[in-house]
Amino acid sequence: MKRTLLLATMPLLSIGFVVILLAQQPPPLRLHRVTQKSELIRVPSEVSNSIENRVIIAVQGEQRVIRSNGIPNHKTGAFPNSGNPNRITEQDHQYKIPANPKIADEPTPIRGEFGVAVNGVPFDPGAGEFYDGEPGWQYEPLSGAIALGIDVSHAHVQPNGKYHYHGLPTGLLDSIELTPSKHSPLIGWAADGFPIYAVYGYKDPLDPNSEVQPLKSSYQLRKGQRPGGNAPTGRYDGTFVRDYEYVAGSGDLDECNGRTTITPEFPDGTYAYFLTEQWPVIPRNWKGDPSQDFLHRGVVQGGNPIAGRPQTPMRQGRGNQNANRPNGFGQRNGFGIPPRPGQILPDFLKRALSLTEEQRDRLDKLQETVNDELKEILSPEQMDRLNGMGPNGNRFPQGQAPRGNPSQNRFNPPRR
Repeated sequence: MKRTLLLATMPLLSIGFVVILLAQQPPPLRLHRVTQKSELIRVPSEVSNSIENRVIIAVQGEQRVIRSNGIPNHKTGAFPNSGNPNRITEQDHQYKIPANPKIADEPTPIRGEFGVAVNGVPFDPGAGEFYDGEPGWQYEPLSGAIALGIDVSHAHVQPNGKYHYHGLPTGLLDSIELTPSKHSPLIGWAADGFPIYAVYGYKDPLDPNSEVQPLKSSYQLRKGQRPGGNAPTGRYDGTFVRDYEYVAGSGDLDECNGRTTITPEFPDGTYAYFLTEQWPVIPRNWKGDPSQDFLHRGVVQGGNPIAGRPQTPMRQGRGNQNANRPNGFGQRNGFGIPPRPGQILPDFLKRALSLTEEQRDRLDKLQETVNDELKEILSPEQMDRLNGMGPNGNRFPQGQAPRGNPSQNRFNPPRR
């Protein structure tokens, strides 16, 4: 019976391989020669969206499922604008994260959306803007060095119409009444399942009766001058992500911009992230193992630029500086993110087909059958090699192959 089902999936697998051929190449990264930050001029948030914000967050078994249309519940800047040529459009965001997350052996540098806000809008702090020289010098979007059309809520729009936050989501924080006198309400969920708060927490993280204060990041600008040569020149001023370094103990939070603490939603304590008023604002590392629903593929490779292990663009070229990088679900030059090897239908096609819940469940079961058959056909060594491959058949760089829960591995994909 299993083999019959596997044969029946072959036409669908063929479709997947065609999609790989069309979509495996990432778009060129935008390259620039700017080496100094500038004032971040934000677009006034005066536009009310005609589409109503819709978001559903529910725990289903061991997973917290977040679905939204990506439309914010607050006013936005005018899009398109002079710094961003894209228009906000309704999305089909679907994320599954652990309902009972666990701290991993070591932090994971983010390579995608950090998490999602309670209004269903993603937190995506990075940008596809790099220095035209030595690889790994990524521009910090909030530095103002490159005009990206960011609005008052520190957000803008990707080419596929996805509105997303690069910094403190001012409109959202106003809607939940964030105040200096109280611990921050829950503002979102990270890709690893831990909660996200903003700015204000208890002075003593284990004493809810201690005073409330703004929590400070432990990242600081590096001292001195950048390397120069093929790398940027000038002093470290915050233009680039690599201008910052983590200095343990210099602030209230760890390298993931979080800490173990009591919160109003977790009176027994939890690990929690905090958006801060200082860099990085949105965390740049995960404390646990992230759900692959949030990961970007094919954009950068290499280690953690904050820790001194530079990211390397897979492709370089001069393009439209106002076009944002592709997202983990959305479109790439008209096509979607390619399917994982062995995946029957990539996620963007599932959304494009507007599948019913029953159809999704049947596809999940069919995918499980394919996974089981592959495990019978291939040796453990071959499965290990296949699990480490990216969508284009190349190996993931060292340290970037999927980690953690086997349900998140490439041939045990999370059910969607």
